[in-house]
Formats: sequence, C-alpha cells, structure tokens
Amino acid sequence: MKLSVVIVNYNVKHFLEQCLDSLEQAAAGIEHEVIVVDNASTDNSTEYITARFPGVKWIASKENNGFSKGNNIAIAQSQGEYILMLNPDTIVTKEAIEGCIEFMDNTADAGACGVYMLRTDGMFSPESRRALPTPFVAFCKMSGLSSLFPHSRTFGRYYMQYLDKEEINPIEIISGAYMMLRHKTIKKTGALDEDFFMYGEDIDLSYRILKGGYKNYYLPLRILHYKGESTNKSTYRYVHTFYRAMQLFFKKHYSHYSLLVSLPINISIWVRAMLAYVGNQFVHRKVTQEPQSINCIVLGSADTIAEVRELLQEKQKNGKHTFIEATEETIPKGHTGESIDLGKYDTVVYDTEAYTYGTILRLLNSSNNRKLRLGTYSTRTKKLITEDQVFDYDEIKSKR
Repeated sequence: MKLSVVIVNYNVKHFLEQCLDSLEQAAAGIEHEVIVVDNASTDNSTEYITARFPGVKWIASKENNGFSKGNNIAIAQSQGEYILMLNPDTIVTKEAIEGCIEFMDNTADAGACGVYMLRTDGMFSPESRRALPTPFVAFCKMSGLSSLFPHSRTFGRYYMQYLDKEEINPIEIISGAYMMLRHKTIKKTGALDEDFFMYGEDIDLSYRILKGGYKNYYLPLRILHYKGESTNKSTYRYVHTFYRAMQLFFKKHYSHYSLLVSLPINISIWVRAMLAYVGNQFVHRKVTQEPQSINCIVLGSADTIAEVRELLQEKQKNGKHTFIEATEETIPKGHTGESIDLGKYDTVVYDTEAYTYGTILRLLNSSNNRKLRLGTYSTRTKKLITEDQVFDYDEIKSKR
C-alpha cells in the first residue's frame, strides 16, 4: 500500500466530513487507507461519519487520549509506505497528495515533508515552515523579536520567512496539520511522544527525524488549514497546554543549558501566555456579544443556489448576499473574474460539486481581496461551512 492517512478527531464532525470529502478527490487512483481515531467526541461523530464514509477505518477511543496518542494508535495499524498525519480541519488537494508522494519517491534523504498551508483568507500560513526552537530562536519568538524582524535570518528564524514560499526548501520543523513521513522513518525515530498531549509533538518529532539522519522539506503545494476549529483558543486550557508543551520540549532537548539561559525563556513563555489569555478572553467576549453576520457571494449550481439562498434567509437575514450560477467550466476564474464586484462582501462561498477543491484553493490564493474568507457548500452534505460557523440546511428544513 502506498499511503496511510491518519486523522485524530475531537468534536469537529462537519470539518472532518469536508476533509474526508476532499481526500477522496485528492487520493483517487492511489492505493491508500484512511484511519480516523476519535478521541471520545460528544457530537455524534462516530455515527455521523461512519455512515457517510464506510471505507474509513474508524477507531473510537473511550477517553480523550490527546493528539499524540491518538495518532500513535492509528500509526500502529497503518500499512502504507508513507504516512500522512492530517488534521481534520483541513482541505487537501490532488496536487498536494500526488506531489508529496512523487517528491518522497525521488528524494532519498527526505524523512518527511510539509506543504504550503493557506488560511481561510487565502494567505500563506507561517506555520507551514519553522525552524528548530533552540534557546535563542525560542527567546526571539517569545520576546516578540521575531515579529519585529520577520525576514531576518537571525531574529526571524522561527518562521523562516526569508525563504521563498514558491520554492522547495529543506526546513527543520513541519506542522502536524499536514506531515507526510516515510513509514521506515517512524520505525527508526519512534512515533509521537505521548508526553505532549496537544501541541509541540510535531516539533519534537521533526527534531528526532533530523537527529535520525534524515531531512525535512517544505513543498509549495497548497492545502487549506482552518487552524484551530477543533480548539477554543480563548480558554485558559489552550494557553496553558500550548506553553506547557513549549516548556516540555525545552526541558527534553535543552536541559543541559544553565539556569541563566533557561530562565529568560521561561519568563518570556509565561508573559506571552498571560498576554494571549487576556487578549483572547476579550476577543471571545466581544464575539459572543456581537455575533457576525455574513455578507457573501455564492458561486454554484442552480440547486446549490436555491438551498443556500433558503438557508441564509433563515440564518443570516440581515446579510448582503449575491448568487451567481457557475461551474468550473462556465466561470473558471470564479470570484476573481473582472466583472464581479467584491467590495461589499466578506465571504465567498463555493459549491464543491461545481468546483474542485484544488480550483477553489487556487482561486482563493490568487485573489487580491484579503478581507474575503472562504465558505463551502455541498448539495450532498447540505452544510455551509465557514471559518467559524457551520449552517445545516437539513436542520432548518426539519424545523418547518
């Protein structure tokens, strides 16, 4: 078997459904398996997903074992030459899957590779490539120096923004949201360290791959990462878990450094943690008190337009909505076409039956309007999915 895709799910069944739908398109023609480990979700994920994707191997845990252990459970049962660790809140493309496999086939020293991750506004996500958080690099990140000098090879090394995003480059840290590894690499270096419950495990594994004599690579192949829809980043739990993971990594790999070196880093970690917590709490209260309406342009088939129109009239009565009957063949430029005025919109909704995921991400990435966020709709799933909301057409129909 060529490829094993392993996914850990926790209460994000609609994002997982879309991820698996995109994966079906992307991996068509490749001998592969998909293994999903559910970490005791309470949103009916098991029944919902297994009914829709009977070919997926589903492993239901009785408790939330965390990201690392969940992946390890799946990896232990995988059979592929390559293993793709994939987050459920992603959209993958055929170009990315096939391109990564071809690169790994032709690059003997590659232990793992990552890709160009898009945010929902079509911008490049800096987490797509990172450097090893050595004590100095970690201090620059936690103290804010990397933000002040993002393109500096000295102070901005954490996100490696001095590298060309459109070129293949060896990097040090690959994001666990999309990490393709050789199965034999995992056997040599070991799987994820389960001391990392969530966050930091990809940094630790990437470092061990380098120490095992392999290289990690960044490839300019697009996927989309909603980034954190499975995590409420405004909670103390998120802030505490993330920064604890950073401390765990530092203690594991740099325990030989003196207190004089580790102390400023630990101080920076906790200062950033407190600032992030206070800021996220404020944003969370603001969003809770002032829910955002969607002003969207919808491109798709006549059936999609009819359903989305009805759904938005019920859920977003005050929004501004424009509907364009379109497919990849009739309007290949989608919302980037010159005749479409995007000035009053904040969301572009694509019919995933009329446009392939690869085309949708290409159009989103090429758009000059960065205030637009991606939304998707499928007449099969009856779900309109945006960065922070899911609207269910069947739900409004059942209430009438």
